[in-house]
Amino acid sequence: MMKKWLTALPVALVSTALLSASAFAADWQVKQGHSKVSFISVKKGDIAEVHDFKQVSGSLTPEGAFNLTIELVSVDTGIEIRDERMQTMLFEVAKYPQVKLNSVINPKLLADLSVGSTLMTQIDGTIDLHGKTRQMSFDVLVAKLSDTKMVVSSLAPVIVQANDFDLVEGVNKLREIAGLSSISLAVPVSFVLTLSQ
Repeated sequence: MMKKWLTALPVALVSTALLSASAFAADWQVKQGHSKVSFISVKKGDIAEVHDFKQVSGSLTPEGAFNLTIELVSVDTGIEIRDERMQTMLFEVAKYPQVKLNSVINPKLLADLSVGSTLMTQIDGTIDLHGKTRQMSFDVLVAKLSDTKMVVSSLAPVIVQANDFDLVEGVNKLREIAGLSSISLAVPVSFVLTLSQ
């Protein structure tokens, strides 16, 4: 009996090691219910309002490839007619339904991060919005909550310029239909993303 147990032990240890490696190698998935992408619009010079998107998804591979998708139809400003106008006049969701971010993060940074620790770093990414692609940098804080859960949040808002993504015409349409004297073309964007394995 003892001999059988000793024979089985190496097999059990190898299996455990393989399972652990498999868990470590699994992709991290963005959890929609615990993630938020927000932006601020400024009208009439000094009236600021916070809006967000309700549908986000994404993943991070063990090799550090990160992607995030935001469904523009999920924009939430707190006013239904304004949501509809943003969807049709600004974002043109029928043609451009999503914002996509792609980036590569040094996998060693995450591998070396212990549970309960945080990391401040800068990542470079490609933003695909309204048919235009731009390179942008993001200052982020990464907090590892457990072996299978972490939070990535913006340390400072990212400023998105409407003219970089051919959104000026849409902004002007919104301004005219709402009878506003101005709407800022520079939009601060912030995010909190919860990822789990």
